[in-house]
Amino acid sequence: MSGRDQHQTIFAALAAATAELSALGVDAPRASAELLAAKAQGMSRLGLVTHAKDPFEAEAFDVFRALVARRAKGEPVAYLLGEKEFYGLSFHVSPDVLIPRPETELMIDEAQRLFPTDSVLSFADFGTGSGALAVALAHVFPNARGIAIDLSAEALEVARRNARRHKVEERLEFRCADFTRIELAPASLDMIVANPPYVTETEYAELSREVRDFEPASALVSPDEGLAHIHGLARVAKTALKPGGTLLCEFGSGQGRAVLDFFRSPDQGFAAPVILRDYSGLDRMLRAERSAA
Repeated sequence: MSGRDQHQTIFAALAAATAELSALGVDAPRASAELLAAKAQGMSRLGLVTHAKDPFEAEAFDVFRALVARRAKGEPVAYLLGEKEFYGLSFHVSPDVLIPRPETELMIDEAQRLFPTDSVLSFADFGTGSGALAVALAHVFPNARGIAIDLSAEALEVARRNARRHKVEERLEFRCADFTRIELAPASLDMIVANPPYVTETEYAELSREVRDFEPASALVSPDEGLAHIHGLARVAKTALKPGGTLLCEFGSGQGRAVLDFFRSPDQGFAAPVILRDYSGLDRMLRAERSAA
């Protein structure tokens, strides 16, 4: 863009950016342009509509164009904004963590179905990343205490930041550890939630560049057809959950049968495993209870 273009209206700048991103095959080009313009202008997307005929202020325009250039290379909007909403809460995100997905909110819905919100609940979040699950649970259950576990120290710093933001840090403990090997107090937890790596190497190679080139592979890919981390966490959960305690675990939409068969095995120590579908009707989450025996 030339210097003269810096005096174009917000509407014209949005139209140009949308066309540019669309031509490059970027996901949701119009929404991307609006979100980046809103960040550059320091206003809401509704504010962009209200001020559509106003000229872009020069400094804000430069910020906007720099953000659009990064978006054109596939960098996710959430990383560019540094924010992502999850269960009605705003979370800081960085390339050290996966971007929270709407389908994972099913886990919070299911937890609320299983436990009264005033429960004195003890839980753990395996592979906490941004802390979305742990923080949302602590927010929804004001008497709950949880352990947020991640192998990445950088991810845990993001999770701590989000816990402070939502004023639940005093009820969360953060542990840097491999959740498939961590030692937790036996029969100490009412619930374990997990959104573990479950993408196969083949699937990873076929992911969009926005995921493959920018989000941490270690939080996505799991060996053994994407099931290694799920199998590993089952061993830990079997010991750490109270008898009758609940495991909620996300998995890939094509893994439902394999996950169900694994948790149905008496050797695994779980009862009543069921597969729950996400809001798109795809197999998405396991719910299982720690056997009483």
